[in-house]
Amino acid sequence: MKSLRIDLEDNALAQTLAGTQSENLKLVERRLGVRIGHRGTVLNVSGAPEAVAKAELLFEQLAAMARGGQRVYRDDVEQAIKVMTHQSGNKEHGDEEYWAPILTNAGRSIAPKSPAQKRYVEAIRRHDIVFGMGPAGTGKTYLAMAMAVQALMERKVKRIVLARPAVEAGEKLGFLPGDLAEKVNPYLRPLYDALHDMMEHERAAQLIEHGTIEVAPLAFMRGRTLNDCFAILDEAQNTTVEQMKMFLTRLGYASKAAITGDITQVDLPTGKVSGLLHARAILKDVQGIAFADFTDVDVVRHPLVQEVIRAYERDAGTPGL
Repeated sequence: MKSLRIDLEDNALAQTLAGTQSENLKLVERRLGVRIGHRGTVLNVSGAPEAVAKAELLFEQLAAMARGGQRVYRDDVEQAIKVMTHQSGNKEHGDEEYWAPILTNAGRSIAPKSPAQKRYVEAIRRHDIVFGMGPAGTGKTYLAMAMAVQALMERKVKRIVLARPAVEAGEKLGFLPGDLAEKVNPYLRPLYDALHDMMEHERAAQLIEHGTIEVAPLAFMRGRTLNDCFAILDEAQNTTVEQMKMFLTRLGYASKAAITGDITQVDLPTGKVSGLLHARAILKDVQGIAFADFTDVDVVRHPLVQEVIRAYERDAGTPGL
């Protein structure tokens, strides 16, 4: 058994880390198998040496997150423990810094929550074209949109273009009621939802109305040049090779592009090659283009989503999620 005294030296910080009715501390106790006493600014942690070491690193990371202006919720603690367990408690990749906020709006901060997410954000900062590839729920599109909104607020770009393929845009789409905009809107709804998470609805609606932010099906990109723009292509695994080439060649001056997708969820007709897989094969050595990979460890949705992904991966005979 080992005991450790952690003095946070700040009452507000200690309360933030403890959570409402100490729910965060209780979660850490259950997940790491330690005992935690909380008095004032001091946390007293006891348990097996390895578990105490993990708890120490965890509280360092959570404290860094809180000092950066981000609230510490139960889900944040859960995610941090999950990542730490995967990494066996080491401090590789500067993990203590990966919660530095990207975007803060209405008191809510958006920040990476795993080393893979941090590397993805850094790749977007340093490269003009970045591919984010991995399972659903790993924050690929969400973080790209946060980076796009930040770039727009800082006037690094003049507009944002959010695109997504509608895989049923052929015969099936024609049978849906309404005009073209109404027909494709269900495919674009996830992009609107993420956008409204990052700015007030009225402000987002105003920017969309003025064309500063455009949410459109991929087909609408043909023949255009995107200058001074942050472009995001979501669900890119459902692009054809020709569509991917078309999107990538739209990029103009002073622009960035983030392409996200999950190669286990290809909905293209049998025999059609995914543009995302093809792009990875032919562009992996091109300077200025980066590929960021995510795994089930980076899933930030309900904890069971991670287990569902793993179950499908174990069953090689079952199509992916």
